[in-house]
Amino acid sequence: MRLGAGAVALVLLTGATPTTALEVTLTDLRSTKGLIRLCLTADPANFPGCVDDARAVTRSVPAGERTVRIEGLPPGGYALSAIHDENGNGKLDTLAGIPREGFGFSQNPRIGFGPPRFAAARFALAGDADRQQVRMRYLF
Repeated sequence: MRLGAGAVALVLLTGATPTTALEVTLTDLRSTKGLIRLCLTADPANFPGCVDDARAVTRSVPAGERTVRIEGLPPGGYALSAIHDENGNGKLDTLAGIPREGFGFSQNPRIGFGPPRFAAARFALAGDADRQQVRMRYLF
């Protein structure tokens, strides 16, 4: 969508910040038990957990929902992480540091030891809307 000169002037005069939306589609979930917990951040230091990021966007939705829409985001670079919290205890369960529940990331980067770096999951959010398809992975 292109904004005309009048629309741009209106945005500048009102001080409104352009916003956009992100639609996240989750694939390969092994069950509908529990919750899907999403973390969307623009801060590499707070990826993948969003622990100390006041501007991070987090969502928890029933695992039966395969699409989540997040509105009102400023354009920029983001990375998204998702966990399938099957037992609903609010965290990613691990055994000897290996995830026992499902996980996924924007851009579906290769997984080695530990989570990917922010740069591997980073995507640009611009315009009216963007879409990310996140493939959930299970190691157990």
